[in-house]
Amino acid sequence: MNEKGKVYMVPMNLGAAETSVFLPPYVLEKIRSIRYFVAENAKTARHYFLTLGMKEFLPEITIWQLDKHNAGFDCAACFDVLKNGSDLGVISEAGCPGVADPGAGVAMSAHKAGFEVVPLVGPSSILLSLMASGLNGQSFAFNGYLPVKNPERTKTVKKLEELSFRNNQTQIFIETPYRNDAFVETLCGTLSPSTLLCVACDLTLPTEFVRTQTAAEWKKQKLSFDKRPAIFLILKK
Repeated sequence: MNEKGKVYMVPMNLGAAETSVFLPPYVLEKIRSIRYFVAENAKTARHYFLTLGMKEFLPEITIWQLDKHNAGFDCAACFDVLKNGSDLGVISEAGCPGVADPGAGVAMSAHKAGFEVVPLVGPSSILLSLMASGLNGQSFAFNGYLPVKNPERTKTVKKLEELSFRNNQTQIFIETPYRNDAFVETLCGTLSPSTLLCVACDLTLPTEFVRTQTAAEWKKQKLSFDKRPAIFLILKK
């Protein structure tokens, strides 16, 4: 009987960074050996494989697409390859799969079906920003996207600020890149002047920027982060 294949959670680059910046050699070797993948976006995944030097393997690779619109995604077909001894890779649009993306559902289904799930080392914008922020890394929460419109947006910011103060807990969130500047303006106008705000953008890229200062200090500055992938972190002391 064939030994069961494993589900590998495959990290994706956060931008146009060199592979050596974000993938150890053993991880790259493992990814290159896999021929079956579940990807949040098949087109993005194929482009990623090209950057990893996998062009010659593309005709052999099967990709099942899993995105936010595939709520009823059926894992049966991809799990069949595991039963036959082949490994399966899971890839998100950026960073680590299963963290703020639909890949977590595949991992849970694999556990329930008795398959081993293996996380591969790679970049997580959430953890990288927290590491560099200087804010509390012992207790933190990732909140994803906040409401776009007011008054829901400002109410949510105030609620998270109060939660960070009450629990001494770093609150982390993201925004669509083209709305970054408007979001920073909202944060500066909503947070208490002494609340710490960290903006981390273009992580792992040559243009990487990470800075932590009070909301009052941010308000005095005219920096633009539009169209740059960014993470925002707050902590009220």
